[in-house]
Amino acid sequence: MTNSDQEPSGLSRINSYNKQFLFDPPPTLSPAKVKKKRDKEKRLTFFTATSVAVLGAIIGASVGAGAGVVAHNYLTRPSAIVVNNLENVNWATAASATAAPSVVTIRVAGGSSGGNGSGVVLTSDGYILTNAHVVSVNGSTENVRLSVRTNDGGVFSATLVGADPTNDLAVVKIEPTKPLTPIVFADSAKINVGDQVVAIGAPLGLEATVTRGIISALNRTIQVASSESPDQSSLEFWSGNTGRPINLNVIQTDAAINPGNSGGALVNDRGELVGINVAIATAGSFAQSGNIGVGFAIPANVAKRIADEIIVGGEASHGLLGALVSDAMSSDDGAGFPIGVQVVEVTPGGAAELAGIKAGDIITRVNSKTVTTASELTAAVRQEPAGSTVKIELIREDVRLTIYVVLQDAKE
Repeated sequence: MTNSDQEPSGLSRINSYNKQFLFDPPPTLSPAKVKKKRDKEKRLTFFTATSVAVLGAIIGASVGAGAGVVAHNYLTRPSAIVVNNLENVNWATAASATAAPSVVTIRVAGGSSGGNGSGVVLTSDGYILTNAHVVSVNGSTENVRLSVRTNDGGVFSATLVGADPTNDLAVVKIEPTKPLTPIVFADSAKINVGDQVVAIGAPLGLEATVTRGIISALNRTIQVASSESPDQSSLEFWSGNTGRPINLNVIQTDAAINPGNSGGALVNDRGELVGINVAIATAGSFAQSGNIGVGFAIPANVAKRIADEIIVGGEASHGLLGALVSDAMSSDDGAGFPIGVQVVEVTPGGAAELAGIKAGDIITRVNSKTVTTASELTAAVRQEPAGSTVKIELIREDVRLTIYVVLQDAKE
C-alpha cells in the first residue's frame, strides 16, 4: 500500500476531526435544599479562581499544608492529554490536544503564603500570560518566587515581566531549554453564545485538567478584588467590604472552572484561545466555594493587547473617560432596573467634556457593548488603550446621540 493509501495518523485524525457531532447539553442545576431560614438573602459572590485556602477547605487540609498537597499531585501527574483510542476522538479531545502544549502550571510563594495557578505560552522563547492575582501574594508582586511547569514536565524558575491589576493580567518569562508551543489566538469579538469551549488548567493543583462547556454569555461585567490591594491576600475573594474592587468585562462559561484554573486557557473547538480563565461564582459562603457552572474568562482580544504592551514596555495603558457617573434606574421605588449610565459631572478638560458629553446624559452603549451600570461602563473603558477612539451612544433629553470620544490615559 502506498503512502497516499495509508490511514491518517492519530494526530491527523485529531487535526482533521469532523466537528459535526451530537452534544449533550449540560444538566440543569437543581435548587439547593434550604434547611433553615437565613437572616440575609443568599447572593452570588465572584472570586478569583486561584486559592490555596479553597484547596485546603475542599480536601480538609490547612492552608499551610497546601504545598504538600500540590507536591503529591505532582508525583501522581498523568501525561498531558491521554488519548488511548485514536479511532474514537471527539471534538473536546481534538481541541485539548491542540491547545494543551501551550498551557502551563504556575507556582507562587512569598513568605509563608503561596498558591498555584495556570498560564498560556505566548512565545516560543518563554513569555507566558497569566492573571495578576496568580503572581501576587498578600496583594503584592514584590519578593515573590515563581516557578513554571511546562506541558512536557519541564520545571523552570520564572521572572515577572509586568502585571496589570486593572485587567487582572500578567506576563512572566522563563528560559526554556527548547522552544515552547505558543497558543493560537482566536478573535474573541467573533464568538457566539452557545459556542463549544474547553477550559484547560490545573484546578486544585491537578495539572492538565480538561473541562468542556459552552459560552453562556458575552459582555458580562463582574467585580473582583484587585490583586494589588495592600491589606488583602490575592487569594481571597471580593466580599464587598474589604480591598479595592476592579470591574472586568468577561466571557461567561459553564465549562467547569475551579481554584487553580486562573490564568489557564479557554479555547474553542479548534483549540484556539478565546479567553483567559479568571474567576468563578459561588452561591453562599466561602466554605461552599467551587464550580457551580458559572465561570468567567477575560476575552482573548483584551488579553493579547495587554500582554503585547507588557512585553514591549513592562506595563499596559487604560482609557479614561473623565466623568463622574451613576446608575440610571427605571424607577425610584427600589424595584427598578438599571437602564443606562447617567453622567453626573464631567471633568474639566477631560475626554468626555472635549467630545461634547454633558452632565445629565445617559450613556447606553460603548462601541458594540450595551452598558446599563456604572461598573459596566468602567470595565468597557478600562479595557481600551489610552488614546483609542470609542463610539458612545447616549440619550440627551429623549434624543439619541452618537459621540466619538478619544480616551485619555488613566495614569494621568
